[in-house]
Amino acid sequence: MKVPLCFLLSCNLVLIAGYNSFRRSLETLGKKQYQVQHGLCSYTFLLPEMDNCRSSSTSSYVSNAVQRDAPLEYDDSIQRLQLLENMLENNTQWLMKIENYIQDNMKKEMVEIQQNVVQNQTAVMIELGTNLLNQTAEQTRKLTDVEAHVLNQTTRLELQLLAHSISTNKLEMQISDQTNEIGKLQEKNSLLEKKVLEMESKHVSQLQSMKEEKDKLQSLVTRQNSVIEELEKQLVNATANNSFLQKQQHDLRETVQNLFAMISMPQSSKNALVPAKEQISFKDCSEAFKMGFTASGIYTLLISNTGEEKKTYCDMETAGGGWTIIQRRLDGNVDFDRTWAEYKTGFGNPSGEYWLGNELVAQLTNQKQYVLRIQLKDWEGNEAYSLYEHFSLAGEELKYRINLKGLTGTAGKISSISQPGNGFSTKDVDNDKCICKCSQMLTGGKSGVFSSLPILTLFYFCWHFVYP
Repeated sequence: MKVPLCFLLSCNLVLIAGYNSFRRSLETLGKKQYQVQHGLCSYTFLLPEMDNCRSSSTSSYVSNAVQRDAPLEYDDSIQRLQLLENMLENNTQWLMKIENYIQDNMKKEMVEIQQNVVQNQTAVMIELGTNLLNQTAEQTRKLTDVEAHVLNQTTRLELQLLAHSISTNKLEMQISDQTNEIGKLQEKNSLLEKKVLEMESKHVSQLQSMKEEKDKLQSLVTRQNSVIEELEKQLVNATANNSFLQKQQHDLRETVQNLFAMISMPQSSKNALVPAKEQISFKDCSEAFKMGFTASGIYTLLISNTGEEKKTYCDMETAGGGWTIIQRRLDGNVDFDRTWAEYKTGFGNPSGEYWLGNELVAQLTNQKQYVLRIQLKDWEGNEAYSLYEHFSLAGEELKYRINLKGLTGTAGKISSISQPGNGFSTKDVDNDKCICKCSQMLTGGKSGVFSSLPILTLFYFCWHFVYP
């Protein structure tokens, strides 16, 4: 690689030395110089000036300054070409002479220079060769180490690749198995979806048919309920009429017997027939019970504020006796769909169905603490009751508002129609807080809630009986 470089350098030096000697010889002649560049080498030539050519060219240019005819111009051109050919031939001869001179004079110098350069370059090349061999040995050792390291890494990578290949094969097998399982599950899922769709359609049809049957049964039940209600009404009416007729017959018999007895008896005996309980006035039935009157019946109550007397029925047997009957219903013969004024003063007959009167009840309950007992009994003999430990009725200015506390008993809550603290309501005065009309639901002959029940003894109010 370095030998051609040294040769080029020696060539350049030889040419430069030859050029210097050649230049000195040409400068003594005072000739014209020409420099030629060839690669890294340059050549300088000295050529003699040709006076003949210069004079002829001058004369030709002078002759060309004047316009002539075409034949003269053609002759001048031929002369010029001949002069140029002569000049070219002279230059060629000079170049050949220069080349021979260079070859003869510079050959020896170039040989000496080349020998010196070759010797110097040989030592350098030997030194470079030694260094190159050392470097080559070092690089060979390093390459051997690198090759061993690469072989170790390659072996390790091959082992890892083999392990990865094995694990990849296992994963591929697992994926294949899972794919097969997924396919099977998809098939099962498709079958299940078909079954579910079939069951759904079947259930929809069944539900539709059941709904139709339900609608039919519901309409049938509605018709049957209406028929049953009508039959119950007819049965209640018939039973009530029968009981009323029986009672009237019994009362007529007693009345006739009493009349016959009174006709046959003297006047003094007639006064003695009046019961003592009707001749004495009491504050309430509990006072009569404490005074020794233990028979249930009609007693006379004295209104303390006005001094008026009021007859009522006293229950001396139930729960220890002494109960003042505020309201009594037996067979539904008395119409309880009354006005505010009638409920204020009271109506009915204590021997049968009656209402004692809100004003009297308010006066009684404001004098001392009273207990309210609501007694119920149906046609089959089933009985129930509700007992309130504290009972009072406000005055008319507060719309006879009822106050009840301490509920016990077997009947539980009687009603939940209105809110606590409501006033009394009738068909002409509605004081409850319910959107319904309490007087229409709990009073009014056989249209009330309790009027259809065959009750023997019932304390019956158009108030709520629901307590916190």
